[in-house]
This record gives sequence, structure tokens and C-alpha cells, in this order.
Amino acid sequence: MKETSVLCLLFLISLLSCTTNQARLTVSPSSSQFFEGDFVSLSCEEDDSSAGWTLRRNTSKQQRTQCGDGWGKPAGSSCTITIMIHDSGVYWCESREGPISNMVNLTVTGGSVILQSPVLPVMEGDDVTLLCKTKTTPSNLPAAFYKDGSLIRKQPTGHMTIQHVSRSDEGLYKCDISGHGESPSSWITVTDKHTTTPPPTSTSPAVLSVLSCVGSVCVVVLLVLLVRRYVHKNPEVANFSSMCPGFSTPDAALGNTGNAQAVRTEAISYGEIAITPKRIRDIKPEPDVIYSLLPVQQ
Repeated sequence: MKETSVLCLLFLISLLSCTTNQARLTVSPSSSQFFEGDFVSLSCEEDDSSAGWTLRRNTSKQQRTQCGDGWGKPAGSSCTITIMIHDSGVYWCESREGPISNMVNLTVTGGSVILQSPVLPVMEGDDVTLLCKTKTTPSNLPAAFYKDGSLIRKQPTGHMTIQHVSRSDEGLYKCDISGHGESPSSWITVTDKHTTTPPPTSTSPAVLSVLSCVGSVCVVVLLVLLVRRYVHKNPEVANFSSMCPGFSTPDAALGNTGNAQAVRTEAISYGEIAITPKRIRDIKPEPDVIYSLLPVQQ
């Protein structure tokens, strides 16, 4: 019972030691498309600031550069940008330990029309509103909305609401305002209502983190079992603790009193054998040795 308790404790400690905090990247204003010169704020929303989250990005010219390294103005785990066309790319939060947050794809256009759509995945069953916006006022002009290249509908006020979205609504959207132009395309992701996992672009690091954690637990348990097996086959190792204060064998830690008693019994038996030379030194010379010194009678 004690052995099982210790192994369970080691298992729980290993799990706690490899638990990592997760962050969620948010964008304000909430959109995946921006006009050149717009002010954008990105923030790593985290449970524990000690994880040291840093905002990074991939663009067509740079890979894995962090906020403040030639772009953006960092402020803790947030970053503000006066965004330009060359800032289009994929953004994410990354911690010192390695895990990353969800990824967002930001598109910056030099044109006059953008489609404001959710930058984060939307949950199945929710309502989603798309806004076709011009750089100049007014922005509520009639617009046509497209999904995967096909016309969905035309709206007189420039915005369209998709009610109770489902997985079939997932796809590539864009809009067009007559006389102003067409927006870039943006992908809208729909997640299952009962699913709490990150979007597909960020699940791989999370899975790797879990697999690494499980691997660490297995290594700890395997090492404990191997050491115990070695001590069982070599009982003299258990007596090492008496020669080295502060050292305890796995058997002693697990409360294996039966084996410990057997080792102590062998040590005592060996001690009794070791003192037998004292009895040899106490033996007196035989009398015939003394008699040999007497003169011989005629």
C-alpha cells in the first residue's frame, strides 16, 4: 500500500511539473483585415504572467521576429502597431517554455475596401456579423458578399449577419462595394460548441507538450522500478545507507521493512563471523610445548 502511494505521488508531481499556462492572442479592433495606417493592438491574455509570453510573427520578409524587433511597440505581453502592408502575416504568442497560443492571420490592404470579420474562431450556433467597410465615409454602402468565390447575397447597408453558424459556414469570405472595389479574402473558422481545443494551427504544439509530459511521467516511474529491481537482486546495496548518512534506498523510502530486516540479519551474521579471530587469539599453547623444555629422565 505504501509503495502504491509513493508511485501515485511521483505520478502527480510529474504531471504538475510539466503543466504549462496557456495564452490567448486577441486583436483590437477585432478584425482580420485592416487599412494601411490603422492602429492595431495585439495582446497575449494569460493566466500567469510568469510564463513570459512574447508576441511573434511570420511575414513574407521575416520569420519568428518578436514585437520590438524592428516592428511594433511592446508593453508587457501586449504590442501596438501602426500597421502597414508589409505587416501582413501570421501572429502568435510564445512563452519561454516553448508552448504557443492560437495564431491569427492579419491582412493589410492599400485598397479602399475591407471585410471586417471575426479574427478568432466562432462557436457553432452563434451569430456572426460581417461588415464591408470603405476607407472613406460613409462606410454603410450597399455591398455584395461572397463565400468561396460564390455570391451569397447583396445587402443595402453593407453588413450581413449569419445566424446560428454551423460547420458548413466555414470558408473564405470577401465583399464588394460597387464603385469602390473588392476586399481581400479572409477565412472564417467555426468550432464545435463542445470543443475547447485551440484552432488547428495551434494544436500541434499543445499535443507535443502533452506527449512530452506523459513521457516524463513514464521515465520517472520506470527509473523507480529499475532501481527497486536492482536493489532486490543486490541486497548489499541496501546497507549503503548505514555507511553514507542521509542516503536512503528505494526500499527504505517505500517502507519495505521485510527486505530491510533481511539485510540487517545478514549484516549481523557477517559480524559474528568477523569476530571469530578473537577466539583464536585467546587459545593457550598446548602443554606439550611447555613439557619440551624439561630435562629428560634417565
